[in-house]
Amino acid sequence: MIEQTIIIRDVDPVLVFGVEDRILQRIEAAFPNAKITARGNQIRVKGSAADFSDINDIINQLIKLATRNKAISEQDANTLVNMRKSEQISEGRSDNQLGDDGIVRTHSGELVRAKTPNQKNIVEASMRSDIVFAIGPAGTGKTYTSVALAVRALKERSVKKIVLVRPAVEAGESLGFLPGGLKDKIDPYLRPLYDSLEEMIDADRLDFNLTKNVIEIAPLAYMRGRTLNNAFVILDEAQNATSMQMKMFLTRLGYNSRAIITGDVTQTDLPKIKESGLISIQKILKGIEGIEFVYLDQRDVVRHKLIREIISAYERHEEELAKIEENKKTARGVKPAGKK
Repeated sequence: MIEQTIIIRDVDPVLVFGVEDRILQRIEAAFPNAKITARGNQIRVKGSAADFSDINDIINQLIKLATRNKAISEQDANTLVNMRKSEQISEGRSDNQLGDDGIVRTHSGELVRAKTPNQKNIVEASMRSDIVFAIGPAGTGKTYTSVALAVRALKERSVKKIVLVRPAVEAGESLGFLPGGLKDKIDPYLRPLYDSLEEMIDADRLDFNLTKNVIEIAPLAYMRGRTLNNAFVILDEAQNATSMQMKMFLTRLGYNSRAIITGDVTQTDLPKIKESGLISIQKILKGIEGIEFVYLDQRDVVRHKLIREIISAYERHEEELAKIEENKKTARGVKPAGKK
């Protein structure tokens, strides 16, 4: 048993203790072998070294919340305690090394792995470079791998927040005619990002991080004018970003930030008069140190086994259409592109 003191600085101690010390009582109840007492701006903890480490971490998180928000609820304390307990469970399950292709563990203890060579290339490129483009067809695990890397960076505290971004492009249905308010209209575009996060982070921790903007999910248009420091940023479905939007997004990155941009150049929902920024950027940024492009194909598909066949069938169909169009131009006396 040890006895150590935590000193509260820069905030009103009452905010951390709670009314009639209820927040401290909630924390103490979660650690039955520890004794917590408060006096002035000091918290005295008597217990094991492990309990003190956990309680100290929770108190420091509460201080940060008080500094930002000037108010802490008992629910905040409950969430922090639950998060810390879930960390202990997760750490107990992850005593074994992740391995060369392991990225992070889900909240249930399952290991998220890079399952294909090109998914491994995304992982390796992200370790080398601050900006990585992962380009390939649907089902190749671009988004899932990228979110796993972001969650790992947050858990390792190499970044302070995750920002997940998607263009909200109208595909066959006008936003104005969709039911609900702005959030209701936009959420369907962002749902795939929530799905990935929900697998990797337990519900209490995810809700807490979303509430406190440690994890932020937003439409691309909301990025304008911002600078993102100490962040892992993902732009998903980037084929639906225009060239100007792509430039705007890339210039948001600030100090100690990294980005992964994912997309499928064959599935753009932009009007035909607008070129996808994901297409043009491959020429614009080619050869710049610190920026890498990883290309995935049907061999990287990790969804249903038929997805690979569907992608191949569409590629053959598009090639046939291109040949038919070229034959039509030849019949009209128009020279095919690239021929003299």
